[in-house]
Amino acid sequence: MSEQASIQDVNIELGDHLSDMLYKASKVTQRNRPGLVSAEVDSFSGFRAIDGDYLGDMTGHWLQIGLDGVGTKVEIAERVGDHSSIAYDLFAMVCDDAAVRGAEPLAIGTILDVRQLNDNEATHRSMAQLALGYMGAAKDAGVVVTNGELAELGGRVDGYVDVKDVESRFNYNWGGVVLWDALKSRALDGTEIQPDDALVGFVEKGLRSNGYTDLRIGLETEYGPRWHEKHVAKLGKLSLGELALQPSTIYCCVINELIGGRDPEKEPRAEVHGVAHITGGGQPSKLGRMLEPSGYGATIDNPLEPPEIMLEVQRIRGFSDGTAYGKWHMGPGMVVATPEPSKVIAVAEEHGIDAQEMGLVTKRPGIHIENKGAIRENSWLEF
Repeated sequence: MSEQASIQDVNIELGDHLSDMLYKASKVTQRNRPGLVSAEVDSFSGFRAIDGDYLGDMTGHWLQIGLDGVGTKVEIAERVGDHSSIAYDLFAMVCDDAAVRGAEPLAIGTILDVRQLNDNEATHRSMAQLALGYMGAAKDAGVVVTNGELAELGGRVDGYVDVKDVESRFNYNWGGVVLWDALKSRALDGTEIQPDDALVGFVEKGLRSNGYTDLRIGLETEYGPRWHEKHVAKLGKLSLGELALQPSTIYCCVINELIGGRDPEKEPRAEVHGVAHITGGGQPSKLGRMLEPSGYGATIDNPLEPPEIMLEVQRIRGFSDGTAYGKWHMGPGMVVATPEPSKVIAVAEEHGIDAQEMGLVTKRPGIHIENKGAIRENSWLEF
């Protein structure tokens, strides 16, 4: 069976619905330790954390754990034979989700499930690449790695196999858990957002860790089973595999510096009212989640440009612009709501991250975006 035939399209609405089922189940478990978890906004997208007051010596803090995984982007690393950047994707997913709450990620543990560990050069090289990325990503995120689990699961973990080099096969899934801490006075729950707050977008050059099922289906359909080796002139000098493998930018240290982090003695560098981490579901979903507690909307009239590889996949798959914006970030990997956009942009640039003012928070509900999609059937998109 071909890869295209064996992979189904991702249903984001179904995923959100099923996630909500788990959220409702998690609320029931809070009865086991009354008072441990506090929910400032009682909804799936609401702010929930462990109350430091419950722990006795953490008064004035929120504590929480977050977890996520790399997803099917690991197959791109398997195809290209380079695993050195995958940790950046993993750490970005868990640490930047913490930054959304104004929290500072402190420590990470990981779960690496592999198909099989062979005592050969390919396995040793792949593991060394993962470890190298581990150190670099942890430095960018400002965290320590406290522990990890490595397990061989055989056929339960499958992936790409190069028929020309079966001995180099190395298939895995990678997930992580982060411990974060936030000062209650600096935590972001969405209620601080005001109309006319500027929305500052942080540039993301790759796909982060989302939308890879659509990418793999599309590029194999257009360029064949070894699509990762192809070079497409209009996309530049990198191969399609290298373009797809670009590591996620880690933004959490920028947010921590902006708001002052967990240290009450450290002065904030800008006033920040909200943060959205733009991953699966795109700007409509993640901006909508940030704005839900306030009931406000957003107008994006100076949008960032989507990566060309993203637009290429959109063209191949035949997605409408609205569909593309509902799947991928389409330009910004993170968006900050602030009354001081110039300060936010300056701090981001100090960290080597390009940023621009892209729009405003509005009293009018809904997300309204000037269209930068591949089709441009409409000049504006409304969600």
